[in-house]
Amino acid sequence: MPKKTLEDITKSIIERSKPTREAYLERIAGHSGKIARKDLGCANLAHTYASLPEHLKDAIKDTNKPNFAIISAYNDMLSAHQPFKTYPDILKETLSEHGAIAQFAGGVPAMCDGITQGYAGMELSLFSRDVIAMSTAIALSHNVFDGAFYLGVCDKIVPGLLMGALSFGHLPAIFVPSGPMTSGISNAQKSKARELFAQGKVSRQDLLESEMQSYHSVGTCTFYGTANSNQMMVELMGLHLPNSAFINPNTPLRKALIQQAATHMAQHTPKPIGQMISAKNIVNAMVGLMATGGSTNHTIHLIAIAKMAGIILNWDDFDAISSITPLLTKIYPNGKADVNQFEVAGGLAFVVRELLQAGLLHEDCETIMGIGLEPYTQNPFLIGGKLTYQVGTQESLNTEVVRGVKEPFSPDGGLKVLKGNIGRAVIKISAIKPEHYKIQAPALVFKSQQDLIDRFNNQELQRDFIAVLPYQGPRANGMPELHKLTPILGTLQDQGFKVALITDGRMSGASGKVPAAIHVSPEALLGGHIAKIQEGDLLLLDAKEGILEVLEPKEWQNRESQPFERASVGSGRELFGGFRQLASSAESGATSFGF
Repeated sequence: MPKKTLEDITKSIIERSKPTREAYLERIAGHSGKIARKDLGCANLAHTYASLPEHLKDAIKDTNKPNFAIISAYNDMLSAHQPFKTYPDILKETLSEHGAIAQFAGGVPAMCDGITQGYAGMELSLFSRDVIAMSTAIALSHNVFDGAFYLGVCDKIVPGLLMGALSFGHLPAIFVPSGPMTSGISNAQKSKARELFAQGKVSRQDLLESEMQSYHSVGTCTFYGTANSNQMMVELMGLHLPNSAFINPNTPLRKALIQQAATHMAQHTPKPIGQMISAKNIVNAMVGLMATGGSTNHTIHLIAIAKMAGIILNWDDFDAISSITPLLTKIYPNGKADVNQFEVAGGLAFVVRELLQAGLLHEDCETIMGIGLEPYTQNPFLIGGKLTYQVGTQESLNTEVVRGVKEPFSPDGGLKVLKGNIGRAVIKISAIKPEHYKIQAPALVFKSQQDLIDRFNNQELQRDFIAVLPYQGPRANGMPELHKLTPILGTLQDQGFKVALITDGRMSGASGKVPAAIHVSPEALLGGHIAKIQEGDLLLLDAKEGILEVLEPKEWQNRESQPFERASVGSGRELFGGFRQLASSAESGATSFGF
C-alpha cells in the first residue's frame, strides 16, 4: 500500500474533526465581543484597576487601549522558569511605549520531572498539565483582556498553557520562551556517570558533581527532551517569534526578543488563537516532532492540545506522519549534541527551510507573523542594538548534528507505533541503534520501578529479557515517567544482554538507547493484556516492523490479569482520586479533560 501524503493525512484529520471543530469555532465566536472590558459594571472595573499605579488607572479607563494578560510559570526553584521573573516588567514597559497595558493575570504551577523522577511526587506530573490548563483559564476568566502572553517552557507546562489558551480561543496569544541554559559537561559524560553509579563504580558524591556540572545554571536542560520538544512544536505551530526557542536566557538578544514580543502584540495583534490554530498547524507540529526525533510525551500532549481546539488526532496520524518524514537531527538522547550545538549548526531555521522545500510542511497555515512559515527560516540577531532577522544558513554547519532532506539520518521519523496482541504502544526509535530494533526474549514482570532496581542491585538481571511493568498508566498511578530505569537497562545492554521494556507508563523525553514500548494501550487497569503477561512468556518487540507480541504460550490471553498492587502512597493519590477515575488511556490524551 502506498504511503499517504501530507495532504492525505491532513485531510483525514480535518474530515473526522468537522463536527467538533465547527462546535469549537462556534463557541469562541459566540464569546468574542460578547463581554469586553467596556461592558463591565463600574464595581467590576474598580476591582480590576485597584492595584494599578495612579498613572495607569487613568490610562486603563480608556477602554480603546488594549489590556493584555500575562500568565507565567515563574518560580525560582526551577532553572527553566527562573528567567521569567523579569519578563512581566519588560513586557509591561514595552507595551506602554505603544499605548497598551498589561496585567499579571495569574501564575500556574510548574513542577520538574527531573526532581520528582522515581519518587511519589512524580504521580502528580501528568495531572499537573490539566491543573495548569484550568489555572490558565481561571486567570483569563475576568473578561478584561484583549490578548495574552504565555510564559512557560517545560514538560507539562507548555501543553497546559496551550490547552488553557485554546479554551479562551477568542483571544490572541503569543508564547514567550526562556531558552536553554548554556552547555555544561557533555551528555555522554553525564550518562556515563549515571551508568557507573548504577554499577557501584563511582560514589554518590561523584555522581552529584557530574549532575551539577550538567544542570548548572538558569534555562532549560540542554538535552532534547520534552521541554525543548515543546519549544520546537510551539514554533512550528506559529506561536513564537521566529527562532526564539533556543536563545540563551539573560542575554541582550533574549531581552530584545521579549521586547519584540510585546511590540508585535501591540502593533500587529495576531488573529485569535482558536481561529489561528487549525489542523494544518497541528500537523506541522507533528512533522517537526518526527523530523527532530522529539519526545514521546507529545503523543499524549498533542492529542489533548488538538482536542481543545476541536481537532481529533490519534496515534495512526503520528505513525503516518513518521512514515513520510525524514529524521534530520541527532540531538541527545538521539545523538551526542545538545540544543545549543543544534542551534549553532543551523537550528530550527534550517530544519524548517528543508521541510518547506520538500513539501513536508503546510505553508498556507496562519501564524502570529501572518500566513506561512517563511519567517521561521530566518534567525534573529542584535545588530547595533536593534533586533534584525536574517536568512538562516543554507547548509548544515555540522552534518553530525543536523542534515538536509536529501541526506537524512533516517528516511522516516523518530517515533513509531507498535501493534500486536499486547495492545498498541509508541517507541522512540531515533535513539536506538539498528542492532537493537528487534528483541525477542523471555518476559520478566516487575511490580514497580523500585522492584526492577532492587533485582538489578541483587544481581538477578544478568540475562536476556524484556522487562514488563504494568499498572503504570494514568488510572493506576498518574502515569509517572520511569526514567530511573534507563541507566540500569543501558548498563545491561552495554554488558551484551538483549534487553527491552514494555509498560503502560511513560519514559522521559530524555530516554533512549534501550528499546522501550511505552504508553501501552489499553492500560492494565482498563483490562489491557499487558497485565496478563507472566515471567517466562516469550515476547517480541520489533521496532522496525512495528510489532509488539506475546509469542508463547498461545493461551496467555485467557489468563486472569495480575492483581493491581499500589507500590507507594503518593501525596497526590487522595487529591487527584477523582481525576484518576476520569483518566482514560494514553492513546486518547491520558485524561478526559478537553473539548
